Amino acid sequence: MRTAPTILHLDMDAFYASAEQAAKPSLRGKAVIVGGLGPRGVVATASYEARRFGVHSAMPMGQARRLAPNAAYLVPRFSFYREISEQVMRLLRELSPLVEPLSLDEAFVDLEAGGVADDETSARAVGERLRADILRGTGLSGSVGLAASKMLAKIASEQAKPDGLLLIRPGTERELLGPMSVRTLPGVGPATGDHLRRAGITTVEELAAAGEDELVRLLGKAHGGALYAMALARDERPVVAERDTKSVSVEDTYDVDIHDRVRVRMEVARLADRCVQRLRAAGHSGRTIVLKVRRFDFSTLTRSETLRGPTDDPGVVREAAARLLESVDTTGGVRLLGVGVSGLADYTQEDLFAQAQAQAQAQAEADADARAEVASGVARDGGVAGDGDGAAPEGAVDEGAREGEAGSGEPIASAERRWHAGHDVRHAVFGAGWVQGSGVGRVTVRFETPGSAPGRVRTFRTDDPELEAAEPVPLVEAVATVAVVATVAAEEAVEGVSPGVEGGVRGAEAVVVAGGEAVVPLPSAGASGGQGKGPSGG
Repeated sequence: MRTAPTILHLDMDAFYASAEQAAKPSLRGKAVIVGGLGPRGVVATASYEARRFGVHSAMPMGQARRLAPNAAYLVPRFSFYREISEQVMRLLRELSPLVEPLSLDEAFVDLEAGGVADDETSARAVGERLRADILRGTGLSGSVGLAASKMLAKIASEQAKPDGLLLIRPGTERELLGPMSVRTLPGVGPATGDHLRRAGITTVEELAAAGEDELVRLLGKAHGGALYAMALARDERPVVAERDTKSVSVEDTYDVDIHDRVRVRMEVARLADRCVQRLRAAGHSGRTIVLKVRRFDFSTLTRSETLRGPTDDPGVVREAAARLLESVDTTGGVRLLGVGVSGLADYTQEDLFAQAQAQAQAQAEADADARAEVASGVARDGGVAGDGDGAAPEGAVDEGAREGEAGSGEPIASAERRWHAGHDVRHAVFGAGWVQGSGVGRVTVRFETPGSAPGRVRTFRTDDPELEAAEPVPLVEAVATVAVVATVAAEEAVEGVSPGVEGGVRGAEAVVVAGGEAVVPLPSAGASGGQGKGPSGG
């Protein structure tokens, strides 16, 4: 293990929720929860204000609503989050060629490989400069951990939250880890934690004292040996710039269990097509087709079939998934379906299409009849909400957007006129805003942008021709705009002149960061009021 704390771990603070607060002035300092809004949705991210009520990631959305009924509940805007993530990752790659992204908001960086740090002092300076650069470039905060290993750097960033930096000096690792819960270590989940607790082991210090032989007896050779090494603060894993993709998959969780076998087959075919789209976008093909079915009683079944060679043909994947479905009993209803491809390669075996040709011809007519039989029913249902059984799906639908009639009794156009809570819109008269809610043929919009004061709320018909979906306003431009507005407001206050609309930027305070630029952080919780006061997006 290296002798200098030159491995950096960056974790953006409550990323999705903080991005929404930065984009929506009226939500700053208030509880914000991002996730799937359907009855089976889950929380993707909760702001720190919402966490004060006990809301956390992966919690069922229904439980979150009971804990924080007055919070703002928003559908994720993944394209918006990706744009911010790309800005952050570019800053990381300026530090080193070895950057290992773990998700949109988290990554390891080998500072030594980039030649930017070789000791504690230089590593700390790089970490502080990175945090300032991220704030200046995105308006968001991130927490940084610095240590001599990946495991310790990640633990350090978690301890530094929110909006902090923690450096673990080499030689002090065991002293730091000792009193921590065993759940702090990677790979120790609820089940392993309970198993260790029953054996009288609750802290990392007790884990190390138990010895490797005892841990191997309790947990098996691989897991027990790995945990013993981590308890001694040993972690030799390098930062890997590119990790091989092992599989590509898609899955949907349905608000209402599907009982119709024909519709189940149609959903599997649709998922297979989406899976192949992702497979091709990644430049891969695969040999093993995997079907996942979660039934009404939460039992989950997985079936797989390995082909003679890799393929990226949608017909082949559809047929393989359909064959796998035939071996699964869906009589009681299905709550989740998924299709995946593993055994990836970067080439295809062209003659695999011929392998499926005979079966395709035999089932073509039956499939066509089945699709025609349920097409009208699917259209009436308005499609299927939800895109996954975990964090909020990209295609999640606001429940209120399912209404079929406008106030005048005229039918509303279905897919293109659904207004998802939190998503961006633009009105021909009132300009840019975001959807606060929709239902009963109406959509409520708050007109504000990242650089403005909290805006007014107006309600329109969902089919209003002057209202349309829009691209998000970049936060980078907003940071500069808010800084200018805050400066003007401060000057007016000094001169005894009343600030502009609604008192100018509430709670904004210009501060000078690296490079001498004036940047305005998000207002503190006390500036906006609302429930769950705490650090805004921190």
